[in-house]
Amino acid sequence: MTDAVILVILVIALIFGVKGTVKHFKGEGACCGGGSGTAKAKRKSLKNPKLGEKTIQIEGMHCDHCRQSVMSELNKIDGVAARVDLKKNRAVVSYDRPVKEEELRRAVERAGFKVSSIA
Repeated sequence: MTDAVILVILVIALIFGVKGTVKHFKGEGACCGGGSGTAKAKRKSLKNPKLGEKTIQIEGMHCDHCRQSVMSELNKIDGVAARVDLKKNRAVVSYDRPVKEEELRRAVERAGFKVSSIA
């Protein structure tokens, strides 16, 4: 009887573990220290006409907190407005003045992630 109780407890723990893992990899979990009450990064609009757009492929984002961190760091750059797509692991950056790719790369790295390409 004791073995059956232990087995039931292990099965329940396994179910919760698998559910949490699936949620994490779908980007719905509160990993990376984000918690459930993560402050949303403000959407930023360009003040001048858009000169162009760059797409940054990013490695290591897992959740909404990751997405918010990257968007916040990119939006700190003058003349840049970023949208980050967690499912595609990329940021689309619009700019109204010349911006160096190295500046964009450093912003993503400050957020704790790796840039695989900028196009």
